[in-house]
Order: sequence, then structure tokens, then C-alpha cells
Amino acid sequence: MTAEPMAEDALPDPTMIEGMPHPRDAPALYGQDAAEAAFLDAFNAGRLHSGWLITGPRGAGKATLAYRIAAFLLADRPAGGLLETPPAATTLALPQDHADLRLMRAGAHPRLFVVRRGPNDKGDRISQDIRAVEVRRLKDFFHLSSADGGRRVVIVDAADELNPTAANALLKELEEPPAGATLLLISHQPSRLLPTIRSRCRTLRLGPLPAPDLARALEASGIATDAPEALAVLAAGSVGEAARMANGGGLALYADLVKLLDGLPRLDRPAAIRLGEACAGRTGETRFALFIDLVDLFLSRAARAGLTGEPQSQGAPGEARLLARLSPDARAARAWAAAQAELSARLRHGRAVNLDPAALVLDTLLAIERTALDAVPA
Repeated sequence: MTAEPMAEDALPDPTMIEGMPHPRDAPALYGQDAAEAAFLDAFNAGRLHSGWLITGPRGAGKATLAYRIAAFLLADRPAGGLLETPPAATTLALPQDHADLRLMRAGAHPRLFVVRRGPNDKGDRISQDIRAVEVRRLKDFFHLSSADGGRRVVIVDAADELNPTAANALLKELEEPPAGATLLLISHQPSRLLPTIRSRCRTLRLGPLPAPDLARALEASGIATDAPEALAVLAAGSVGEAARMANGGGLALYADLVKLLDGLPRLDRPAAIRLGEACAGRTGETRFALFIDLVDLFLSRAARAGLTGEPQSQGAPGEARLLARLSPDARAARAWAAAQAELSARLRHGRAVNLDPAALVLDTLLAIERTALDAVPA
């Protein structure tokens, strides 16, 4: 029986991060003052590029910045002459009751167009990439006259997801943008974009958030944490990843993992079996996904510790001391780096083909034990 196509507005928004408000609803952007200032400098100097590439780690605030810029531009009315030149803008922020901001947050602003993954051919789920049909809708958007004389803004979230045909269609719009139009491209991995797309845009780079800014961003989203430093380590400065860790029990799971591995080079096998069983079944799906990411993180931090020494911050109590003991030198660092590459690939493949999570977890922990026996001096 063929599934009935769903209405496009009934499909999930692929740009949303679970547990977080939509980026257009974020009341503030934390820790990215340099990127905001760079945009305002260009705007105030009259060097407003038609294309902007907003890059940085996932969850660092790229989409939030894009919507802040969009609202700022939508609210701006280009001056008609030198005598009407407004004073220099000092912030992207708008009053919360501003009409353009309210329209944007309602998803109803007529001068804002968002390019993102749309429905697949059957219409029953979201496509795996952004297809050309989504980009070609820009032509209709640009052909509409702006009744109030305001700017028009396009957000592409995320440009990394453009398929080749869609990328070439977007390139044509970047090469000949309409007057008063600004295209904001969000990219997690700009190296994946066409060089010609990158060359047509000015880049705004966002960095990982330090613990205080991460905690403020989470608090603004209704997520409280009493361990901002540990969360910043586990999330690599990403607000989106921090929300996932906080909501999914990632802090507790990493603490359990560190406690278990503290016995290396000999593993507590009953405890390892219990951890594996906790990742099995429907109730363990989220825990298993977190386990994969957290093991990858632990192994990468072990490899780094062998080259740079004991880390200054830690993701769980006792982790820094454990990493220094397990990876005392460059030889150990190489062993942990090799283990990370092998075990991460094995875990992700096993999950993709639905192998038993409990067995995968136990096999991974035993492989870590073998690596520790080789890396740690007797």
C-alpha cells in the first residue's frame, strides 16, 4: 500500500535541533560578537555583499546569526539619498515587538525565503539533500516586487546539503543577484561547497562557545546545567550538541564510562556488560547513540593527551588524570588515534546495519582494554 503524501508544512523542519527553540526565535546570540561586528562593519561602510557564507561547528549559532542578520536587513529601509543616511548601526538586535521580527518569527515574512531540504518524491518524508526544485523557487521569490521597498533575504540552511544540480542553480543566483537581495549561506563544512560558491561570498566564521557562553545560551533555551565546563567539553562548544547531551543524559553516561575505564588496563567485565545492556532495546536507543559519540570523544582526547599532556578541562570527574595515565607519550597517542579510527567506524557501521548494541558496546570496551594493555607502561 502506497503511503499518502503529507502536506509540506506537516513534515518535520530539518533545520531544527531537538530540545532547542527554532533559531529564528532565539532571543540572543552568545559568544559570537566578532562575527556580528564584522557584518555590522561591512554594512555601515556600505560594503554589504550580496552573498555571505556563515561557517563554524554545528550548533555554534550559525542559523541564529543568519536569522538575526535577516531580521536586521528586513527591518532596514535603504536610504534614498545622502541627506537621509542613517546613523551607524551598533547592533543587530531589534525590539521584540518590531513588526518585521514578528513576521519573521511567524514564518510569514514576504521578503524572507528559506531554502532547505523539502519533501522527497513520494512526499512522505524529508529529502536527504536540497534538490534543484527548492532552489528554483527563488526565481518566483525574486520576481515578486517588494511593495514596501525593503530588502529581500534568502537563508540557505544548510548549503552543505545542496546536491550538485541545486548547487549550480544557487551559483547562478549568486552570480546575478537582484538589487536589494542578500543571500545567507549556512555551512558546517565549507570545503564541501563549490569553490565558485565560496568565492562569491564573504565569510563569517563562528567558533566553539566557551563554557560561560554555552551555559548562558542553554539557560536562554530553558535548559539548566550545573556542570557547564563538563558540558562544554562533551559538546565541543556546540549549543545544539550540549542540549542533546543535557536532555539525553550524556553527562551521566560519560561519567559512567570514565569510571569504568578508570580500572584500565584491566576492565571490570561485569560492569562493562551492564553498560552494554543499558544501551540495548528501544529504551536504550538514545543511550547507544550517545555512547558512540562519547567513546569517539574519549579516544580522541586520549590521543591528544599523549601529545599535549593532561587536559586543562574535563568532561567527568577524574577524566584528566585518567587520560594522562593512559596516554603518557607519543607512542600511546598513536595507539589511541588508531583505536579511535577503527572503533568509531565499527560502531557506526554496526548501528547502521542494526547489530546488537549490547554486543557492540562490550566488543568496543574490550578493544579499548587491549589498546590500554599496549599503550600503558607495565
